[in-house]
Amino acid sequence: MKSRISVSIYADDPITRVGLATELRQRCETELVDPPSSGRAQVVVLAPDALTTSALDLIRAVRSRDGAQAVLVLSAVSDEDLLAVVESGACSVLWRWEATGTALVQAVLRAAGGEAALPPDLLGRLLKQVGRLQQQVLRPAGLPLGGLSERERQVLRLAAEGLGTDEIAGELAYSKRTVTSVVHDITVRHQLRNRTHAVAYAIREGLI
Repeated sequence: MKSRISVSIYADDPITRVGLATELRQRCETELVDPPSSGRAQVVVLAPDALTTSALDLIRAVRSRDGAQAVLVLSAVSDEDLLAVVESGACSVLWRWEATGTALVQAVLRAAGGEAALPPDLLGRLLKQVGRLQQQVLRPAGLPLGGLSERERQVLRLAAEGLGTDEIAGELAYSKRTVTSVVHDITVRHQLRNRTHAVAYAIREGLI
């Protein structure tokens, strides 16, 4: 027998929570576990009244700390919040009026399998947002969509090979100050702690 997917539910509205729980309990593919931050769930379904900082922080927590996938059930989302949803690590979004039992379970199954899904209208909006970001912010700054310029990649590649600041500067014919400035810009832009963290991030994301 195929194992069931463990799911937790977070909802501000208790009626919404009961409705989601009722739908998932009826399905042989899923089993409910509580609470959402327990670390026991493979997928966490979140249905906040509004997409607040707390809701986004919970998504990040279940993703980074617990390793669970996040499915969002929303009534509305602005373009700005849409980018925040993507950045938080949520893999799927369902509109509240489309969240039937079947649609909800399908989203949970896809999430458990590592697949992402957005409603077609949200996907279109996201693509427009990414296009504007590329045209108005990244391209003028000489950055590709991945977020690192060629110079930044060169510096991090050499750092990954164990070279120090002076050695990187000599290898690339840069000043020591330039190398330090490049690493500083990367850590600030991507909210990283130090050069080691920057190298680890670039390797993990496939940027170098």
